[in-house]
Amino acid sequence: TSLVGHLAGEQTVHFQTLELTVRSSALGIAARVLEAALGADTRDYQGPAASCACGEVARYAGRRGKTIITVLGPLELQRAYYHCAACGHGFFPRDEALHISSGSLSEGVLRMVGTTASLVSFAETEELLRSLAGVEVGAKQVERAAEALGREIDADERVVFDPATPISPTMYLGIDGTGLPMRGSELAGRAGKQPDGSAKTREAKLVTIWSADGRDKDGTPVRTPGSVSYNAAIESAAASDTGDQLSDFANRVEREATRRGFDAAERRVIIGDGARWIWNIADELFPGAIGIIDMYHAKGTLAQLAKDLFGPAGEQTEQWGKARRDELENGQMQAILRAIDPHLKTSKEARTCREYLLANRHRLDYPRFRRMGLCTSSGVVEAGCKLAVGTRLKRAGMHWTVGGANAIMALRACRLSRRYDGYWDRRHAA
Repeated sequence: TSLVGHLAGEQTVHFQTLELTVRSSALGIAARVLEAALGADTRDYQGPAASCACGEVARYAGRRGKTIITVLGPLELQRAYYHCAACGHGFFPRDEALHISSGSLSEGVLRMVGTTASLVSFAETEELLRSLAGVEVGAKQVERAAEALGREIDADERVVFDPATPISPTMYLGIDGTGLPMRGSELAGRAGKQPDGSAKTREAKLVTIWSADGRDKDGTPVRTPGSVSYNAAIESAAASDTGDQLSDFANRVEREATRRGFDAAERRVIIGDGARWIWNIADELFPGAIGIIDMYHAKGTLAQLAKDLFGPAGEQTEQWGKARRDELENGQMQAILRAIDPHLKTSKEARTCREYLLANRHRLDYPRFRRMGLCTSSGVVEAGCKLAVGTRLKRAGMHWTVGGANAIMALRACRLSRRYDGYWDRRHAA
């Protein structure tokens, strides 16, 4: 039995080796055929002169070779070259037609890189491309290509956001932020939460839009499968007090809302925690929307106040906190305020909490929201921070530049939001 198993194992190894050898040979033959076909095609020759981007005339300067990595393997591509004496630059019409002017990856390989690098690290992408596709692209080349592609996608989505028909009468929009580990050069002079007052992270801000037409067994609204879209970046949410310009992130929120038809929905609901910057954006962009502070964040604020007033643990802390949380859920705002008022003179935290409750009381009316059949939880938003940002960009040992992080977030959000195919369709049509 042992001998039979050994022989079977050897046959399996030999078959795998043979299979990979045949595959590699077949791809190599196909690459040579394609290389010859492209070499024989001289339609990229535009005559002795061609128009340069600077407006002057560029002169033909012969054909030059370039090695490009394709899904069939590397191949040598011959291209007509034109040089402009006026601006000193040259160009290859074939490179522009094949979208390889700024790199050496074919569109097929670049699409593989984008798909994989949006999921795993650059080093893991290198390994997956080698083992699954037989394509050799080093980790640094993966990084450069994936970030360049992410920047292209972000630029594309800044101009392509045609208004859509809302997918549901009730649409939800959530906003949140999560810290990303950054390189030291990106943190110089920034205040943070470290003991010395320095920062280790920058905040990536996320907007997500979804519908929740289903109900669970308790009648709680449930996110509609496939309805969620994401958009994220490290951007400022601060707008000038005197100007009419939106902040960079507010512009991102507005584009995503337009793209998803949020502003055209019969009911527009915005969910977030109590951060002021979130509600400044919400009030500025969607003044008629229903604002809801996530109930668990609001309850957490009251639980923290109980600890501040009565100590981090103990029966009084637990009882006082639970009573306030129950009152919040039942819409008994006056009861909460009466319980806080005796502590106002001695507790700064009590005064801050009272101001928070009064400023947001219209966003804390949970009985009303339940009667309207609305979500009162930001679970979709928090899950989005993990899915669209954290899972890929907050892994052990990772430290980002702002540009690199924004590029990979754009790439990942595009794929998660099911817009990746549309981007490539536009790229081909350009």
